[in-house]
Amino acid sequence: MQKSIERIAGDSEGVCYEFPVFRFEGTDKAASSAYLQAALHAGELPGVVAIDALMPMLEKAEAEGRIKGDITVVPQANPIGRAQYHFGEHQGRFHLGTRTNFNRGFPLLAAPDVELLPDTTLGTADQRLKTRLLQLSIGHDIVLDLHCDDEGLAYLYVHASLWSAMADCAAAMGVDAVILWDEDTDGTFEGASIAPYLNLPAEVARFDRRVATTVEYRGILDVDGALAGADADGLYRLLVARGVILDQALSTPGSFTGIVAPLENIDMMPAPRAGAVLYNVKPGDRVAKGALLATIVHAPGEAGGRTQVFAPQAGIILTRRSRRIIRAGEDLLKLVGDRKSADARSGTLED
Repeated sequence: MQKSIERIAGDSEGVCYEFPVFRFEGTDKAASSAYLQAALHAGELPGVVAIDALMPMLEKAEAEGRIKGDITVVPQANPIGRAQYHFGEHQGRFHLGTRTNFNRGFPLLAAPDVELLPDTTLGTADQRLKTRLLQLSIGHDIVLDLHCDDEGLAYLYVHASLWSAMADCAAAMGVDAVILWDEDTDGTFEGASIAPYLNLPAEVARFDRRVATTVEYRGILDVDGALAGADADGLYRLLVARGVILDQALSTPGSFTGIVAPLENIDMMPAPRAGAVLYNVKPGDRVAKGALLATIVHAPGEAGGRTQVFAPQAGIILTRRSRRIIRAGEDLLKLVGDRKSADARSGTLED
């Protein structure tokens, strides 16, 4: 294993951000290669501790000569966001200088060629970070971006063109759901990992062996040793299933039996009033159309001071907010409906 330190120049003199990169060299150049990163939203830590649990497994495989394909690991991909605090509260989702989501604005390249990456010398620090992360990932067959939601099931975002060949990956990782998308105009990291291959011939794009996904490891408070170990096992199974690591003790993943739905089926349920949220459902619950999802207490103790929110269609509760204060118009939860949402939104949701 080789460790290197990446340095991202800040936006003022004397400021520089650093993050480590770990590389395992494979013994078979024909084998699939893998890139894993966590905490692009710097406060989302379930993926960080999953990588921490995975690293000894990779080191053991390396010592035994079982790593076939190159592996690049970035356990904490966002040193800028990691350093951002405002009045004691960590702010790792948006760059405070540009007010841009750290998982938006990645370059959408026409081909997987690092020469096409923009020159960010005169850009902002977050732009330099995004360009460097994409540069580190380009050329890998497997690209995993580890995130988490507020409170939720474990699930994946997967481009629709990749899903049929990626079902084994979802099964290996043990996630509960897969959300399929087909267009990214916002420049998410996952979208930027797929965009270079969409217009290439099939023999070059190699979608039969390509894996690119945003992994949502449940909720932001699910930073737990047992969960981290289980998630690390899932990542390891995926790497074995795709031939990056040789491990004859592991069996081939079975069929994926979780939820698979297009992004257009998700109802986000914006809050009609501001106030305190009393949830009537939790992630994983199956609800019928018209079921009570939540009550918002907007005028405590007053007649008519509560507003109820009902399910617009039948489906599964995928996530909900971790905090219980809500503003009018903010999303309360993700309901994966049985059919297309009447208020379907384009692009990936809140990753």
